Amino acid sequence: MYGFTTQVDGSFDDAVSRVVEELQKEGFGVLTEIDVKAVLKKKLDLDKRPYKILGACNPVLANQALTAEPDIGLLLPCNVVVREEEDASITVAFMDPAAVLTLVHKEGIAELAGEVKTKLERVRDALSS
Repeated sequence: MYGFTTQVDGSFDDAVSRVVEELQKEGFGVLTEIDVKAVLKKKLDLDKRPYKILGACNPVLANQALTAEPDIGLLLPCNVVVREEEDASITVAFMDPAAVLTLVHKEGIAELAGEVKTKLERVRDALSS
């Protein structure tokens, strides 16, 4: 599996705000925000449910990863998806860095990936409570 999810209460916009807030508590900033719904409307004239991809980065951990393997930037940042389901519930999905970074065979990367995963799991757990 390459990710893990949780369901959150409230509106879509509130969920995005909560995700950003909880990521910040774990030292992550959001470098990118892709509004997939808006892009598909503009480019393909499709009406979709709200769906955002947040590119989260913890600068300290990213620096350690890049120092160990410069090309690891191809696998960064950690994506977090906030999406509205058909029943209007909100799902937050997290990329599993431990799964993704198994592609990198450098000393210390597995431990670093585990640390990032633990932080993202704490974000997930905070959103669930």
